[in-house]
Amino acid sequence: MFDKKLMLKVFITLSIVSLLGDVVYEGARSVSGAYLNFLAAPTIAAGLLAVGEVLSYLMRLMGGVIAQKTYSPKKFWSMIYIGYSVNLVIPLLALTNNWFIALILYFIERIGKGLRAPVRDLLISEVSEGIGKGKGFGIHEVVDQVGAIAGPSILGVLLAYHPDEIGLGFKLGFSILGIPAILLMIVISYAYIIYPKPIAARIEKTGLTLKNLKRSYWLYLGGSTSAVMGLLYWGFISYYLQDVVKLGVINQSEIPLIYIIAMVTDALIAVPMGVAYDRYRVFSLLLIPLVAIPIPFFLFMHVERTSLYIASIFLGLSMGGIETVMRASVADIVDYSSRPIAYGIQSTAIGFSVLLGGLIDSYLYQINMTDYIILVTLFLEISAISSYIVLMKYGRQEKPLLEGYNQ
Repeated sequence: MFDKKLMLKVFITLSIVSLLGDVVYEGARSVSGAYLNFLAAPTIAAGLLAVGEVLSYLMRLMGGVIAQKTYSPKKFWSMIYIGYSVNLVIPLLALTNNWFIALILYFIERIGKGLRAPVRDLLISEVSEGIGKGKGFGIHEVVDQVGAIAGPSILGVLLAYHPDEIGLGFKLGFSILGIPAILLMIVISYAYIIYPKPIAARIEKTGLTLKNLKRSYWLYLGGSTSAVMGLLYWGFISYYLQDVVKLGVINQSEIPLIYIIAMVTDALIAVPMGVAYDRYRVFSLLLIPLVAIPIPFFLFMHVERTSLYIASIFLGLSMGGIETVMRASVADIVDYSSRPIAYGIQSTAIGFSVLLGGLIDSYLYQINMTDYIILVTLFLEISAISSYIVLMKYGRQEKPLLEGYNQ
């Protein structure tokens, strides 16, 4: 059923696609809040960036529903093609001086990612069976982060090179991101040529019923949404850092650098977290809320350059856990036939968590109540830890959820 050599080739190709996609998106995302601030957007606009995440995750639900119902490989690949082609809107950011239009362009890109994500995750879980799902998602995340580092680096260099013309630095950076946006479409075409009929598109599915999603899935979902809601969203952090620049604590060009450090940390931790997941299963989920808790303390308790960089390290640790352990967990908690809708529901719930968390943080920051941001983070992350502990106890009876645990 599985040609390991072919699966490895497809896995590598899909990883390269994600790498190029991350060069484009993460490059633009690294300065999203700062760019809106530069365009004189109100503070709440930083929180509204999270609306793009919600649109993305709503599209993931739609993509999951389509994937759950379809037996057509062409529809699978069409969702990926359309989803990645939307990256071509990012260079258009260079053409606008209106913060609202810039916000809409960010939204459009997020919609594209939402459409492609469920099918991409299905394919990754499928072609990584031979090396372990945790390790597979971990390796994929490392390759992702190469792009996530390259994109912000481009913006950082250009902003540093044009310190007195920040607008020019932004516009040159967004224009250059059009190159990887075109290249990734070529690589996607190659992936389709070598793997035109994914097994996920042909396997018998359960339809749209939720009855096969067990209690362990809902416990996992509750903990994960709480953990993500408590994690400070980069759009908000980027906006906040722009104000820190005005205080003279850091330079403008350091905002992408701080983001790059988070991405490097994410890349370094992804494979170890994936291996830990393959060994300890859901127990490793606890790492995500634990490393999210220190972030607001380092951002707000004592504003200095060192503390901001330390916060970025913890942000990278959290992101690494979300992109590996959270994604791999679904593939073990849910039967193969129900994975499309399970991934879709998970993504949508997480999207609303990102939106709500971003809006709460932005509002509290706007009224100068940063201490309450810390309290909200503590409450949500402790709630996530509690849900995961219950999941561990309940999941002992549901294999392969905790295979490897206590070994």
